[in-house]
Amino acid sequence: MTAVMIDLTGFELTAEERELLAHPAVGGVIFFSRNYHDPEQLMELVRQTRAAARNPLILAVDHEGGRVQRFREGFSEIPAMADILKRAADEDEALHWAQELGWLMAAEVLAMDIDLSFAPVLDVNGISEVIGDRAFATHAQDIIPIARAFIRGMHQAGMKATGKHFPGHGSVRADSHFEIPIDERSWEEIREIDLPPFVELATCIDAVMPAHVIYPAVDDKPAGFSSYWLQDILRAQLQFKGIIFSDDLGMAGATVAGSMTDRAHAALDAGCDMVLVCNDRAGAVEVIEALEQRLESAQKQNTKCYELLAKPAGMTRSVLLNHPRWHAAQAILRKLSPQ
Repeated sequence: MTAVMIDLTGFELTAEERELLAHPAVGGVIFFSRNYHDPEQLMELVRQTRAAARNPLILAVDHEGGRVQRFREGFSEIPAMADILKRAADEDEALHWAQELGWLMAAEVLAMDIDLSFAPVLDVNGISEVIGDRAFATHAQDIIPIARAFIRGMHQAGMKATGKHFPGHGSVRADSHFEIPIDERSWEEIREIDLPPFVELATCIDAVMPAHVIYPAVDDKPAGFSSYWLQDILRAQLQFKGIIFSDDLGMAGATVAGSMTDRAHAALDAGCDMVLVCNDRAGAVEVIEALEQRLESAQKQNTKCYELLAKPAGMTRSVLLNHPRWHAAQAILRKLSPQ
């Protein structure tokens, strides 16, 4: 089964992008900061994107908060997840803040007719600088309740939650965007330190994004290309029933799987339902063309992803900005803002 999520180059669709969106293997689009100028422009780009597509699309964005928030001007400034526990007076306040910020983040993205923000991060805040304060906490047992509250808020807004980066990127220093991280720890350490949020929240999250990290004690392949991690552990042991997205196949951590086409086949064969090919248009075209042989299953998989993850009809942006819950969330943001 196969489906491809691609990116766009700017504020408007190009002729090439319209052609790509009409391909039956394309089932999703991820937006970046380069696609955003203002809310009105983004809404028009979303409209054009959906209109040009052959398949119903899953539209996504990395809009976690903190360092990773693609839309800024005109959107609430969501804090880094680590700030919630740091600045709350007690656990009850932290859980309340997490739920309301999950709702706020999701509601503002959904109001733009975008289905998913790839969130929350379930990694521990260990030695990884690329994770760092994107994680809720430094210990798994502190992450679980606050992540559950954040997910609850997302669900209340109508957005499905994506846990990343399975089974945990926080305990390895190398950044998989630029390097091939290798986590040399034992299976017992990984299971005890990094895996618990994914174990405990497997029935709460709707999608998972695995890490481009190799854990040699478990498998010689990065988790996103490993059938053992995705099928034996995530599916069979954790009983995860949702969608598995690859992380971006253009990242350095994915290069161990070979060419872009090899990476796509490896991720799909391992158990990913949808592969992301970003910031590499030639690579995206290569993958789409190479997957011609899997087109029958592509359309079935695109339908599956859409049915499981597409947002319900939600409130408009103008209604949202006058909603009492939106205003209450702004008060939380003021408390979280550095003095």
